[in-house]
Amino acid sequence: MPIEQLPQLASDGDPATGWAVSRWLGGRGLGIARVAEPTTFSWPGPWLARVCVPAGPGRYVVMYGVPSGVAWDPGGDGDISNDAIEDGFVLAATDIALALPRTATMPPASGTLDGIWITGSAGQPLRSLQVVRAVAGQGLAGDRHVLGTGTFPSGLPGSALTLIEAEVCESFDPPVRPDEHRRNLVTRGVELNGLVGREFMIGQVRCRGMRLCEPCRVMDGYASRPLLRALVHRGGLRADILDDGEIHVGDRISVCTG
Repeated sequence: MPIEQLPQLASDGDPATGWAVSRWLGGRGLGIARVAEPTTFSWPGPWLARVCVPAGPGRYVVMYGVPSGVAWDPGGDGDISNDAIEDGFVLAATDIALALPRTATMPPASGTLDGIWITGSAGQPLRSLQVVRAVAGQGLAGDRHVLGTGTFPSGLPGSALTLIEAEVCESFDPPVRPDEHRRNLVTRGVELNGLVGREFMIGQVRCRGMRLCEPCRVMDGYASRPLLRALVHRGGLRADILDDGEIHVGDRISVCTG
């Protein structure tokens, strides 16, 4: 929004703790909460960090993801260690019952599966497959999400399967490679954000979209360029596998409507 619409602070005012910003946010149904341990804090969305760096004045940056990395550093180059974080703040709805997200529109009727990628453990190279066995409640056979050797815990809701759209990868120059995004499945022709909370079929295997697969500091560590900010809300989908079966490259992806 135009800067003149932001609350005006006294020269010695603290935007994080003063009344001016909190009252202004309150008028928008929002509040600001201080983070107890900001150097280790993670959040599956944006939060604010106040950083102090030896070479210059302190400033605020936008952090994002689990684990969190710098998504936006308007006063610097984003090269900030977590040890430099002095304070952290989360903007949140003052009443979550009044802040439910809008239901995503129904995605296109169908798409196709462009690629299958698995790896046995976190940090290991990905392998491309033409066919893979999907194990209900676990993941793809041979993948770290099944074996419990990934970066994140296995067996929890939304931990079995990760997907990303080929169109998103191809919107970058050069395109985002599988060893950068490290998702299991690359899809084409279907809007994955619209599958959150919906059952869908990959060939003969039934799955359920659980939540967005947002980018984080781990992805930026694998990538050859900063991707975190550019992939916010475009990082794909986390899904559960509901039926055993085989998944093949070229399989049709369709939304279950019954």
